[in-house]
Amino acid sequence: MEIRPADPSELPPVMNVLDGASLAVDADTVRERSRADAVWIAVADDRCLGACVLDGQEIDAIAVRRRRRGQGIGTRLVEHAAAATAGDLRAEFHRRVRPFYGSLKFTIEPTDEPDRFRGRYE
Repeated sequence: MEIRPADPSELPPVMNVLDGASLAVDADTVRERSRADAVWIAVADDRCLGACVLDGQEIDAIAVRRRRRGQGIGTRLVEHAAAATAGDLRAEFHRRVRPFYGSLKFTIEPTDEPDRFRGRYE
């Protein structure tokens, strides 16, 4: 498996992964960020297995194909995103994915919104 920046031409498979995780991410935004090397994808056998969309130093969206979850793909995407942001990586997320971020060296704090948390990669 290879982790690399997405090319704008790869928007359909990237959106397929993000949509499959029910993430509300605008396709035009993903296209623009891919032009700025702010979209990382996990690829194996020419198939997009996961995607991580950055907004500056923050993870805007991260998803892995349902059948490939639990195989370390999300972890590798976060590690590459952290390297791309010189280790100053942040995320805001729902409580149901808190275990994922907690397992990845994120310091986690609650936000003012119910069921929402902020994390900073350590």
